[in-house]
Amino acid sequence: MYREYQINTHSRVEFIDITPQLENAVRESKIKDGLVFVYIPHTTAAVTINEHADPSVVSDIIKHLKNLVPENAEYSHFEGNSDAHIKASLIGTSVQVPLQGGRLMLGTWQGVFFCEFDGPRRRRFSVTIISC
Repeated sequence: MYREYQINTHSRVEFIDITPQLENAVRESKIKDGLVFVYIPHTTAAVTINEHADPSVVSDIIKHLKNLVPENAEYSHFEGNSDAHIKASLIGTSVQVPLQGGRLMLGTWQGVFFCEFDGPRRRRFSVTIISC
């Protein structure tokens, strides 16, 4: 099963919990066991699995990515968003989550986040669910 989702971001850098969309896709698929593959088809956005119970974790990730890859450094790319490209490369454009008994096999505190690094924008992500 394949689904594509639209998402609107509201800040230049923003993490959006997309776990509920993945859970809905799993329910709609009626697939009980398999693999959920999430893909971000953008060069300045990414996806990650991390804690979604405490919002300070996301704040810390954003803060330290900003320190690691500052927005205004000596970049050659003329569009002014090289930092976004680098951050997206560091985080990655896909994640996989095992599916068992119709449930995402995320840890107790885990969620899946769409990571915006060059917003605000209208973005998309895809979810592919493979049965085993």
